[in-house]
Amino acid sequence: MPKEFRFRGYTLERLQNVSMDEFISLLPSRQRRSLQRGLTIEQRRLLEKIRTAKELQENGGTNKPIKTHARDMIILPEMVGVTIHVYNGKEFVPVEIAPEMVGHYLGEFAITNKPVKHGTPGIGASRSSMYVPLK
Repeated sequence: MPKEFRFRGYTLERLQNVSMDEFISLLPSRQRRSLQRGLTIEQRRLLEKIRTAKELQENGGTNKPIKTHARDMIILPEMVGVTIHVYNGKEFVPVEIAPEMVGHYLGEFAITNKPVKHGTPGIGASRSSMYVPLK
């Protein structure tokens, strides 16, 4: 039997029904401060897009991708189950919101740098490679 998700003792259903003020009180201090100061225009716009997308999903409409640059948006319980395409500086990375992501920032799940993969050194990689025959 899979373990039931809980956030600070609250189940997902209870988190979705709880008021915003009560949810904010459960968050760590940085996220709590950010939400108490209010949402930016871009964050509000994203929340509206998510709400309309959820309504369309319930009514059996088409699933148009939600794109955003708001990497500083804190993942709220009402966002669970939605796929959001987050900009990482180069492209939009699809992020499927899971219950375990609640309370984190969107940007944490769309990394902005690629891991370095070193290949074999080519010609000009070092001073000694000048004397390697080209055959």
